[in-house]
Amino acid sequence: MTLCFLEATQHEQQYLTAKMPDEQVQFFSQAQVTASDITDADSVTVISPFVHSFVDAALIDSLPNLKLIATRSTGFDHIDIAHAVSKNIAVVNVPTYGENTVAEHTFALILGLSRNLHKAYTRTFVGDFSMGGLQGFDLRGKTLGVIGSGHIGLYVIKIANGFGMNVIATDAFPNPSMAGLMNFRYTDMEYLLSHSDIVTLHAPLTPETHHLIGHHNIKHFKHGALLINTSRGGLVDTDALLYGLDERILAGAGLDVLEGEEIISEEKQLFGNPNATNESLKTALRNVSLLRRPNLIVTPHIAFDSLEAVERILDTTITNITSFLSGHPQNVVNDKALKAAEEAS
Repeated sequence: MTLCFLEATQHEQQYLTAKMPDEQVQFFSQAQVTASDITDADSVTVISPFVHSFVDAALIDSLPNLKLIATRSTGFDHIDIAHAVSKNIAVVNVPTYGENTVAEHTFALILGLSRNLHKAYTRTFVGDFSMGGLQGFDLRGKTLGVIGSGHIGLYVIKIANGFGMNVIATDAFPNPSMAGLMNFRYTDMEYLLSHSDIVTLHAPLTPETHHLIGHHNIKHFKHGALLINTSRGGLVDTDALLYGLDERILAGAGLDVLEGEEIISEEKQLFGNPNATNESLKTALRNVSLLRRPNLIVTPHIAFDSLEAVERILDTTITNITSFLSGHPQNVVNDKALKAAEEAS
């Protein structure tokens, strides 16, 4: 029995090896592998991808004894869930690991934009200590619009309360009791966009939330607002974002994720990625345009990446794997589909 971990850093490899000394484990630093990359692919029972690893039908079919896909992430849009169900393969995730971690990075982006830290750093780096054009604004008294009031969204609201901000939120499944306890109120999307000085996204990427922010609602934003995205790049239509910036509807954006980032982690990979399509290449080129704008702060999908959060992710993943192998699976995201398929057969 072999366990395969994709996108595993040196620290992760050392941590997992120490925690799972009796398991036969193969590590890959890259996101994409094929059966030919794996020593004895027929022995692989568990594969553990991260957010940039496509676990598609071809990879699943190439591992004939695969029983479990244990993603080291909360989201699982990088996995072909339907094909996994057809092969009776369970998919497990890490439902919570870093509410505070991602929320803290969200405010790092907000503060960076509100106080022009990125511009000030660039200026002083070359010895220019002039203050012109660097005036910021207070967060106190501003309205923060939170789209998605789950674990991370609620922690963002907790921090916002500490800054003295007014908070409104929208969610497909509102939690009125938490709204009362944490001093925020729910509104509809159009109201939130038109009344928020800063809008921050904390929703999963699903077919329903794809391009949650797009041409259909970019004009609803309050003039001069900031947009923050530390969730998934696909929540924002890049073309609509460029339009909002060009038309000065938005004063700026803080992005830890980009639409199409799964296609390119380095610029040199852009045209050689086998998963790239014409549309994804166009999106990647739009991202290049975003990166050149002085009113944006872009970070490379690191909101989750604190030492403590990564170790929580690994611990949960280990527990997910050992629980599954002992016959007591947990955090199974396709459990209902597997049971339905079993009943149908």
